[in-house]
Amino acid sequence: MRITRAFVDAPLAPGVELALPEHAANHLVRVLRLREGDPCVLFNGDGHDHPARLVAVGKREVRARVEARVAVERESPLRLVLLQGVARGEKMDLILQKATELGVSAIRPLFSERSEVRLDEARAEKRLAHWRQVVASACEQCGRATVPEVAAPVPLHEALVALPHDAFGLLLDPEGAHGLRTLALDGSRTLCLAVGPEGGWSPRDREHLRAAGFAGLRLGPRVLRTETAGLAAIAALQALYGDI
Repeated sequence: MRITRAFVDAPLAPGVELALPEHAANHLVRVLRLREGDPCVLFNGDGHDHPARLVAVGKREVRARVEARVAVERESPLRLVLLQGVARGEKMDLILQKATELGVSAIRPLFSERSEVRLDEARAEKRLAHWRQVVASACEQCGRATVPEVAAPVPLHEALVALPHDAFGLLLDPEGAHGLRTLALDGSRTLCLAVGPEGGWSPRDREHLRAAGFAGLRLGPRVLRTETAGLAAIAALQALYGDI
């Protein structure tokens, strides 16, 4: 029997009883039709699952009691940070969802010269909240108990400044000097994978990335869309250096 998991942004420990947030309550009760007394699993991103049981199901509130705390080992040994040019609507959701399932440790959305999406402060805040919910939902489905960080979208140069000092950068580029079969990586270092937006990287973007130490990586003879390129590269890198 599959036990349903739900993300809860709250402290969790055995014996704790809490009111579930609206999205978790709706998913468990309205969608999956769980009832009082039914088991579920809660997680808050601390690397543990918390088996729980619904103790009250009402119209205005759903409450659960945590029964245990279980360590979850589903994180890849490859620490992979995705620098993703912000894509339109459902494309960005797809990238975030599948990158989470494939095991990235963090996602840093960015704007570049050819970005087609522009967000003012209010829209950026709403979009970030939505993106984080997409990632949390992906963790519910794939069994991860550590939720990848999703940073606020920033211009490319700001994203590069914020990278870990020991990171090794790869720039997806159809004309890149490296291919996957000739790439030699130190799996103990953080790997940052930069994927352009729908319009691709501009010459100035490439200059910024290469100045930051990013090496060009080509995936093959075909030019891939932004929602395909990063996911294909992540899967290949996880197969070579991670846990696929």
